[in-house]
Amino acid sequence: MSAVRQFEPAQTVLAVEGLTSGYDAAPVVREVSFSIAAGEILVILGKNGMGKSTLLKTIMGFVRASAGKIRLAGEDITNRQPHLIARHSVAYTPQEYAIFQDLTVEENLRLGVANDTLLKERLEDVEAAFPRIVERLHQRAGTLSGGEQKMLLLSRGLIARPKIMLIDEISEGLQPTMVAKMAEVLKATKERNGVAVVLVEQNLPFALSVADRYAILKIGEIVERGDVAHADTAATLEEHLRI
Repeated sequence: MSAVRQFEPAQTVLAVEGLTSGYDAAPVVREVSFSIAAGEILVILGKNGMGKSTLLKTIMGFVRASAGKIRLAGEDITNRQPHLIARHSVAYTPQEYAIFQDLTVEENLRLGVANDTLLKERLEDVEAAFPRIVERLHQRAGTLSGGEQKMLLLSRGLIARPKIMLIDEISEGLQPTMVAKMAEVLKATKERNGVAVVLVEQNLPFALSVADRYAILKIGEIVERGDVAHADTAATLEEHLRI
């Protein structure tokens, strides 16, 4: 197993400790532990049905944890309501196209900030990442293409200027040029703003192009973790994802 970098507690943005969660009496996530520092991207890899989305939903408060702790900057936020977790500068971009189809692009972006003043001030963040979204502010969100809707989802997270982003399968269904754009935006956000990102993915090339560290989830458990920069990482991950 590859070595894992260790971070001082003062640097840690998110710490997940022995987390178990699921639906009804059936556990889906089992005793998962990891931490992430400011300005770092951790990718959670695994096949469908392994618990990756449930893990993010548990961190965000949509699924109840039955054991373990979730800490943001040292504060225990386990099983808090999602809107209270969002107030801790956490932005969640779900796998589903979770936009309001009948609202305009601008109205969807407004959901990511506290007031209209902040929306106007921070549109430059969106324009720097996705100029096409700013060009379509008054367009109904449901009329956007699939790729544009993914841009809008990520933009809604960026406009909140979060300390941590939880992003689920942002590359799914996108053309290669759009995947490359998503990678560019995530790396720029990390480097300029020091945002920590937990990225759930199945697209291995995309994951390797943006992540600092990885963890592989199988049947709800982390079975491998390490640094993306290690020479054998790609081969290790391909083997795990093939099985």
